[in-house]
Amino acid sequence: MDIEVNSLADLPAVAQQLSDFAGSEKVFIFEGDMGAGKTTFIKTFCAALGIADVVSSPTYSIVNEYDSPNGPVFHFDFYRIKDIREAYDLGYEEYFYGGGICLIEWPERVEELLPENLIKVVINVLDENRRLFRFSKV
Repeated sequence: MDIEVNSLADLPAVAQQLSDFAGSEKVFIFEGDMGAGKTTFIKTFCAALGIADVVSSPTYSIVNEYDSPNGPVFHFDFYRIKDIREAYDLGYEEYFYGGGICLIEWPERVEELLPENLIKVVINVLDENRRLFRFSKV
């Protein structure tokens, strides 16, 4: 599924479309260049999931946890990990296979640990304000 976005005001509708597309899937990976808008979109998606807390990038903590009406949501940013052992030390299995919703930025850094069934979100920069979102089930 491809969706072109022309402004930040379009993101809530895209977040709802992602939620509808995902169905019962709980693991989401987000791919895109630095500055493509992954964290910005995840903040909007968290709002669509009913998270009232302020959502921020877990760049330094690697994972942030939020409560939603449907259970825990874990937001990962693996950009800064230097070795896959850091994901093991974090206890990735409890997160990825524990039943909560997982939102994963920079998934290529932990690719071998990802579950088989997940939703892939690719964000391509078209220009300064426009993005192309591509959703797929993997």
